[in-house]
Amino acid sequence: MNRMKKIIIFLFAVVAFSWQVNGQDDLLDLLNDEGTTTDYTYATFKTTRIINSHSVEQPAPGVLLLLIQHRFGRLNSGSYELFGLDQATIRLGLEYGITDRLSVGIGRSSYEKTYDGFVKYKILRQSSGARKNPISLSYYGSVNLNSLKWSDQGVEDRNNYFSSRLTYTQMLLIARKINSNISIQVMPTYMHKNLVPTNDDANDILSVGVGGRVKLTNRMSVNAEYFYTPTNQISYDFQQPLSIGFDIETGGHVFQLHFSNTQAFFDRGYLTESTGKWSKGDIYFGFNISRVFTLKKPETFKN
Repeated sequence: MNRMKKIIIFLFAVVAFSWQVNGQDDLLDLLNDEGTTTDYTYATFKTTRIINSHSVEQPAPGVLLLLIQHRFGRLNSGSYELFGLDQATIRLGLEYGITDRLSVGIGRSSYEKTYDGFVKYKILRQSSGARKNPISLSYYGSVNLNSLKWSDQGVEDRNNYFSSRLTYTQMLLIARKINSNISIQVMPTYMHKNLVPTNDDANDILSVGVGGRVKLTNRMSVNAEYFYTPTNQISYDFQQPLSIGFDIETGGHVFQLHFSNTQAFFDRGYLTESTGKWSKGDIYFGFNISRVFTLKKPETFKN
C-alpha cells in the first residue's frame, strides 16, 4: 500500500505542476509581442488508440467517437476453426470530448463480459513558437468491471463482493511527434486489482509501455505497441503483449488492422492476461473502426 500511495501522490504532483506551468505560460503569452504565435502539434496519432492502448489523441470538444473493436481467434487454431475466424471477441465503446483537454468514455467487451469507463486529461501539448513544449502529456485513468457470474469464475464457494470485480488503471501518456512521419509514446502504468488469484499475485502492478507510428502515405501508417510487466508480480502463465498493425484513414473513419498476442481490448486484459506466444503462432488478427459525430458546433467552445 505504501508503494501505491507514493505512485498516486506522484501522479497528482505531475498534474498539479502542469497546471501551474500552464497558468504561467498563459500569463507569459499575454506579455509576448502580438506577432509571436504558438504552433501546436497535431495528429501525433491518427486516432485515440495506438492499437490496444490509448494515445494522446482525444475527441474534439462536442465530438462523440464510436469505436468498434473486433478480434478473431488464434491463427494457429487450424482450418477447422478457419484459422481463428470462427472465434471472435468484440468491444463497443463511446468517447466524448468535454473540453479541448478533457474526454471521457465507456465500453463493453464480450471478453469476460467486461465493462470499462475512463477519463483522459491533456496536461501538455507539444508546441513550438511562443510556447515551447517538446512533448505531449496526458493522464489516463480507467476502471474495469468483470461481470462474469461467480460460478463461471470458479469462486462461488467463498464470500464475493462487488468490489472484487473492479480493477483500476492509471497511465501517463508521454508522446512526441519527431517529424511529420514518425511519432513515439511511452506509457508508465500503475494498476490495482481488488482481487487476485493467489497470495503470490500482487494487487498493485507496475508496467511500462512503448508505442510508435510511422507514416507510409498521407492516409496510411504502420503502428507498433509493447508493454513490459515484471513477471514477479504475476504467478500465472503470462506473456508480454506485443501488437503490430496498420492505420488506414478514409474520411470520417479510421480503420486499424492489427496482429496481437492478446485477445482483450481493456487494460486489465491486455496488460496482465495475455497468454499468446508469437513464436508458436498464438496470434490474433483484428481491427478497430472509429467514426466521429459532431454533437455541438466547435464555435461554442473556447480554445
